[in-house]
Amino acid sequence: MRRYWQPIALSEELPLGGAPLRVNVLGEELVLFRDDHGRPGLLGLHCSHRGTDLSYGRIENGGLRCIYHGWLYDVCGRVIEQPGEPGGGANRDQIRHRAHPCRETGGVILTYMGPGEPPLLPDYEFLTVPEEQRTVTKILYNCNYLQGNEGNIDPVHLSFLHRFLSDAPAPLRRIVPGTETTDNTLLGKDIAPTIEVELTDFGLRICSLRESGENKTYLRVTNFIMPNLAAFGGSTVGEGYAVHWHVPIDDTSHWKYVFMFSPEKALPPELVNKSRAELGADFRLSRTGANRYQQDRESMKTKTFTGMGYNFQAHDAFATESQGVIQDRTAEHLVSSDKAIIAARKLLLNAINDVKHGRDPQHVVRDPASNRFSHLQVFSEVIDASVDWKQHTKERIATIERVRSR
Repeated sequence: MRRYWQPIALSEELPLGGAPLRVNVLGEELVLFRDDHGRPGLLGLHCSHRGTDLSYGRIENGGLRCIYHGWLYDVCGRVIEQPGEPGGGANRDQIRHRAHPCRETGGVILTYMGPGEPPLLPDYEFLTVPEEQRTVTKILYNCNYLQGNEGNIDPVHLSFLHRFLSDAPAPLRRIVPGTETTDNTLLGKDIAPTIEVELTDFGLRICSLRESGENKTYLRVTNFIMPNLAAFGGSTVGEGYAVHWHVPIDDTSHWKYVFMFSPEKALPPELVNKSRAELGADFRLSRTGANRYQQDRESMKTKTFTGMGYNFQAHDAFATESQGVIQDRTAEHLVSSDKAIIAARKLLLNAINDVKHGRDPQHVVRDPASNRFSHLQVFSEVIDASVDWKQHTKERIATIERVRSR
């Protein structure tokens, strides 16, 4: 996980002139701040002098100042002032406070916490579109990051966990291209899809096929992106899609960063509002295990399969958090429909082995010529059952790439 860039905060959480932000990422206690030049910096939480919490510090003179003895740190962890020492600290250059490099793009601040020279930040489309064409938020999940992300690459659960028994509110309805039918209807018609998984340079392309009647097939293409992202269709505009990026706080909790974007036009306000439904100012869902996700047995009869409202994020929280903070995988029984999960776990095990032997794991990008991911595409549509869906998928992705490159 440390060999990849990871988001650590939303840009909106760290306004210019705002207070430092205490963050826990990958088991480390850190402080994120924006200096008076607007540059983000990520430092070890405790001052290198006497260990005081730097998140209480002052933003001034190009850095973050500890309010105990006034030591001043820049975004690289250099001690630039020791005001209580003769001459401002003759030996301060010998001290290098723990610091991690930061990048800010796509409405988030990202960091690299691994060894050596940071790799390139992947040139993901959802990070580079204009601000009005993207929305991003984050959600706290009280479980291990992996079980959170595995839910994204499981096509079968869509026919159950997220199923609506009657029409959802208008902003949640999505008409599948080429039809007058919602995806909810098509997902309910065939609850046992055929699933195929293809290895790619970024991870996995996952294709699910459902019979939709009248010699038609509902084709849905999603992606697992190494090591902790997933991309899939959502209620976006045009050819856009949604991305979930699961970042460990520690072994038993994580932040899910939720992106939705359109490559073509500004997102409508109702879609932006939908992305933060049932979410508090602290980025915690109102439906939790403590209130049994506000399950309503009456609504299970006529409205939703779960009785937990229409918010997919709350459904996901229930499904993954209720497994336990770290799921006991020795007790699970995987079946043929778990094909994508099995393939993703193999990639992660391969990545662990690569790091063990001193190699970069898959999807660590160092060559600028390879930092192009226009083939990372998501779509869903109904096609004739007689169509070669593999060739169709290849041609469809190529078409999207050509349109994007204009």
